[in-house]
Amino acid sequence: MRGGEPRLLGADTLDHRIFVMVFKLLRSELITSLSMIAASTRRTPIIGRMIVLPLSANEKVMGRAFIVLVSLTIGLGGWSTFSNAAPRELRNGVVDGADYLLSMPANWNGGLVMFAHGYEGEANARGTVRSSPLDFYLSEHGYAWAASGYRSWGYRPDWFLADILALREMFIKTFGPPRWTIIHGQSMGGHVAIASLELHPEVYQGGLIECGVVDGVGLVDWLYAYTAAAEHFSKLPLLETPRPQFEPLANVTWLSIVGTPGSYTEVGIRFDNVVKHLAGGDLPLRLEGMKQRYVQNLNPRDPGPDRAQEFARHADTRHIRYNIDPEYGIDVAELNRAIARVLPAPGARSREVNPVFADFTGKIRMPVMTLHETGDFRVPFRLEQDYRRKTLAAGTAHLLVQRAIRWAGHCGIDGVVRERAFADLVAWMEGGAVPEGDDVFGDVGHLGLRWTHTRHPSDM
Repeated sequence: MRGGEPRLLGADTLDHRIFVMVFKLLRSELITSLSMIAASTRRTPIIGRMIVLPLSANEKVMGRAFIVLVSLTIGLGGWSTFSNAAPRELRNGVVDGADYLLSMPANWNGGLVMFAHGYEGEANARGTVRSSPLDFYLSEHGYAWAASGYRSWGYRPDWFLADILALREMFIKTFGPPRWTIIHGQSMGGHVAIASLELHPEVYQGGLIECGVVDGVGLVDWLYAYTAAAEHFSKLPLLETPRPQFEPLANVTWLSIVGTPGSYTEVGIRFDNVVKHLAGGDLPLRLEGMKQRYVQNLNPRDPGPDRAQEFARHADTRHIRYNIDPEYGIDVAELNRAIARVLPAPGARSREVNPVFADFTGKIRMPVMTLHETGDFRVPFRLEQDYRRKTLAAGTAHLLVQRAIRWAGHCGIDGVVRERAFADLVAWMEGGAVPEGDDVFGDVGHLGLRWTHTRHPSDM
């Protein structure tokens, strides 16, 4: 799964929004391949092995595939962008064991964007490189970009942070130093980005993070806090039941006790109310998003060999404070005493051992812009609130602007919204004009009204 959180359980529910999101990602990658073909016909230098299509070199097959790709691009309105693209040099290769792509426009203005992609899953394989989601916008405005595929699959932002740094060093040796560098992270790439900004402030001058794991290990804390609450109300041993026995326990037995969103049992109603507070409040499209991840977010303490075990080692729910509305007659203090807590493994969660898997500090030194769907239950909006708290404690909240997108799902942010956010971030960095954002602690019912380009059918 690209652009997702650590796969601790199961695949996504395939709905229309996910289809559109995948199709947009496919379009981005196809446009990059097409532009590389076009670049070669314009005699633009392309160094290294070209990545065009994973097909036979047979000319008839390639020609047929090219027609299909062009048709898809036209159908999504991207052909005009491709045909009018500014001249640029595209390169690909390998740096320190990680594949990369980069784009250098002919009229480079000195700005560089480093793209950090999301989680792919667990496998003994080199990571998959893909183009920046801002690809043509950046080229048309004179910005260079570079993207690492990472040295491996897995949830290892500590490794991938280093891969991004190595790629930037290669860029500098090839083209010279940029006048500024922005790191742009999606999903797990948000974990990479915030860690990069906090730990390497001398390298980056800005950050753009969308649907991102902005609070780092706070995500794995949240997932286990969710499971612990589910265990408490159902009285089932969810945390301690290993896979494969966990699967029927969660997908059959647990569901029979709590029901599903929209069809809850009395037990499920109480569980949902606790999750409402755990997720950051009664956020727009909360239930629609929760339906997509309702069972998938349940995880045993040992996630299993084909899950994100390293990430899970750092889970710590001792700081989580559960809440429930007074109408249910449950004492909040007793609730917090009764729910089981998950502790990190020995040696985990240590700033000295591995600061990328330790708690973030909020000590950013440069402008950071975030975009996040309100109904995201893969990487919950709550993480935006938690990181805001850390910047307030660190005295850096003036450097963080957050924009909510009213949608149910993960990493389906519209390109228009992304491009506007990037332009506002650059204006902030270069001119000092702080862009507008959302108050993530205010009336959550009004979140995202200014930034949502396309409204959800359930939010009209």
